[in-house]
Amino acid sequence: MQPDFWHDRWHSNRIGFHRDTPLPLLTQYWESLRLAPGSRVFVPLCGKSLDMVWLAEQGHRVLGIELSALAIAQFFDERGLAPSTYAGPAGTHYVAGPWEFVQGDAFAIPAALLADCAGVYDRAALIALPPEMRETYASNTWRHLPAGCRGLLVTLEFPEAEKDGPPFPVGEPEVHARFDPDWSVERLERRDILAGEPSFQAEGVTTLHTAVYRLDRKP
Repeated sequence: MQPDFWHDRWHSNRIGFHRDTPLPLLTQYWESLRLAPGSRVFVPLCGKSLDMVWLAEQGHRVLGIELSALAIAQFFDERGLAPSTYAGPAGTHYVAGPWEFVQGDAFAIPAALLADCAGVYDRAALIALPPEMRETYASNTWRHLPAGCRGLLVTLEFPEAEKDGPPFPVGEPEVHARFDPDWSVERLERRDILAGEPSFQAEGVTTLHTAVYRLDRKP
């Protein structure tokens, strides 16, 4: 989606994608990546997700990239933190505690900024993008991550004709098509979540699954 779409969502507080607790799939499967304490974890299109709080509680340094300055400000305000700021090639950096956010375009993030990221976590980035933008995101943003990087990718699956995105459905064949050239892909779980998603039911969605994948960057 275009930047104005997301800026409008944040300014009008239409952020139904924001959860008030960490995602259970994250807390269940993150340990399987076996990242060392202190490892840097990249979270693209991060919003003000509480998943980043949980990742920091596991001893990680978190690097998020987000278009909305409002989302970033709310994240730090809700933690009672006043971040330091500086301008960099990717945008304005906000730094406090274990968190560093970049207000900028995830498609244009330079490889140098991601060079020390041992982990990556994508819950709401890939599925926020229409197909042509997903291709660019996978081939640019994820490709900049270094060899040996390990991550979790969370997707949604539902009949595309039953709901306009975002979020958009992304099935397992597409995950492999987007990432196989550079990553080893393993599906860890796929579960039916329709009963717990009344907003999808209200839009007429008849089936809804979430899936979580482990991805390992090839040498």
